[in-house]
Amino acid sequence: MENTKSEILKAYNFRHACKAFDVNKKISKEDFEFILETGRLSPSSFGFEPWKFLIIQNAELREKLKPVCWGAKGQLPTASHFVIILSRTIEHMKYDADYIASFMKNIQHLPEEIVTMKGEAYKTFQETGFNLLESNRAIFDWACKQSYIALANMMTVAAQIGIDSCPIEGFQREKVEEILESERILNRKEFGVACMVAFGYRLEDPRPKTRQNLEEVVTWI
Repeated sequence: MENTKSEILKAYNFRHACKAFDVNKKISKEDFEFILETGRLSPSSFGFEPWKFLIIQNAELREKLKPVCWGAKGQLPTASHFVIILSRTIEHMKYDADYIASFMKNIQHLPEEIVTMKGEAYKTFQETGFNLLESNRAIFDWACKQSYIALANMMTVAAQIGIDSCPIEGFQREKVEEILESERILNRKEFGVACMVAFGYRLEDPRPKTRQNLEEVVTWI
């Protein structure tokens, strides 16, 4: 157990936001599918999995994205694998959406009475718990928060097997979505761009990790 904990903390110290990658080193199919599997298995509110992972390996598309992704100018040309994480919109995530009903029946395989109970709880949560129906953006941002759980899990396990990564928010969302829509990759009624993440192998070691001390971020009550 102590060895396991030590290895996990070693991975957390290894991980950093890699700004450029070694173009001569590619992640194996097996390793990248392992990373994606941890994203797929990540938890989400009510278990409704509001994410989709676009793996952008096409060099021409990466080049098209560069002008509107100022935070990925180093990663887009060099990353072994570049991922755009999408989150579902109100079209899918509202309590009465067909996606939600279908998900409970066909993915979660819930009995009809449980579908009804869970659906009512989900409706109450959206209406009065988190006030998610105030705007389309509110429910999309809520879906994005869950997608970040998958993002974090993928980066963590990548670090545990010696693969570097960089989470990216430095982009013009509207412009990125327009490009993806023009390429017929994205249906903007159903999905929006939550974030991006690049994976590969570092060119050089980063400076030592800096973080606040534990007592500065933890309060025991």
